[in-house]
Amino acid sequence: QVQLVESGGGLVQAGGSLRLSCAASGRTFSSYVIGWFRQAPGKEREFVATMGWSGGRTYYPDSTKGRFTIPRDNAKNTVYLQINSLKPEDTAVYYCAAKFSPPYWPLATAHEYDYWGQGTQVTVSS
Repeated sequence: QVQLVESGGGLVQAGGSLRLSCAASGRTFSSYVIGWFRQAPGKEREFVATMGWSGGRTYYPDSTKGRFTIPRDNAKNTVYLQINSLKPEDTAVYYCAAKFSPPYWPLATAHEYDYWGQGTQVTVSS
């Protein structure tokens, strides 16, 4: 079982960039798919990006393609969410999630993931 801890959120001005971290403990990310989601007040949890650790393939919905990327650090067993050109509508709690060795790709809905971090708040001021 893997435990996930997010960090890196904060208050940022529109147009800026932010890198969120998702660190794994308990076991390595090997054979896991890691997803990033966000949830704004009063809204459903929204999928923003996913990566397969083995092979490194990534998938982004149209809403985040071009501004969001998922770098990784193998040595630190950490996945990041890099967000560029931040907009006020990016304000939300951001969560990372993980699923061990899923039989299909991509995983783009919250119910497909088994492990979740506690979330980190991102607030973008205009």
